[in-house]
Amino acid sequence: MSTDRRGRTQCARLRPAQRLRPAQGLRPAGRLGAVLAGGPGVTVAVLFATVAPAAAAPVEPVAPTPPSGPLTVNLDGITGKPSNSIVILLLLTILSVAPALLLLCTSFTKVFVVLSITRNALGLSNVPPNQVLAGLALFLSLFIMGPTMSGMNSDGVQPYLKGTKPQSQAFHDGVEPLRTFMLSNTRKDEIALFTKVSNKPQPAGPADVPLTILIPAFALSELRAAFIIGFVIFIPFLVIDMIVSAALMSLGMMMLPPVTVSLPFKMLLFVLVNGWGLIITALVGSYH
Repeated sequence: MSTDRRGRTQCARLRPAQRLRPAQGLRPAGRLGAVLAGGPGVTVAVLFATVAPAAAAPVEPVAPTPPSGPLTVNLDGITGKPSNSIVILLLLTILSVAPALLLLCTSFTKVFVVLSITRNALGLSNVPPNQVLAGLALFLSLFIMGPTMSGMNSDGVQPYLKGTKPQSQAFHDGVEPLRTFMLSNTRKDEIALFTKVSNKPQPAGPADVPLTILIPAFALSELRAAFIIGFVIFIPFLVIDMIVSAALMSLGMMMLPPVTVSLPFKMLLFVLVNGWGLIITALVGSYH
């Protein structure tokens, strides 16, 4: 017990330097010993100096090699085919004005007006609905305008996309089939009317009529032709209404509406004579 206390007392009296001094047999030798003896800062610096690679020697720049062949610049879209961005821009422009072109430059207006007058002549206000009549008029317009659209595509659109014609020439050649179609279905009175309204001189011939006068004149001619066809369609149904009204008056049924009684007879007559087929055939045949 006394020996243990003496050992602790002697260890407590030792100075810190004497307690942290390494043993003689464990002292590192050589350069590593000097580095460790110098402290942690010197050790880290020496390690970085050892690990860091040696700097590469500078290399002199090399002159660029001249081109082997002639220098060419490809201006695609200016002297050749139009670029994809130009084609997409033109397509979006055409789609934005497509409703106006469909109504004023094709047979859609005439066909739709005739079908609407036929529905009113039958005494049906909402049957067939407007969507059905518009769809039927659209397909009939495609059948009627098929040769014209093919000519526009072959004369204007395809040469421009292939780069064989510039934009102005392609537009002039592509519009020519449409001009021919509208001129063949436009009355001279309408052309003279819009020429007078616009305060422009009278054109020397059909080829000199500008599109700003030809398009509204064509639309007005189409409306006039549609009203004439509608008048012809109304006559048989009007006769049926008069016969039914006279029959009801003779029977003393004045309180019974004649339109309600005549509606089944008009529908029966229209189905028996194949009215839709006759009207569609007459419409398509009026353009050929």
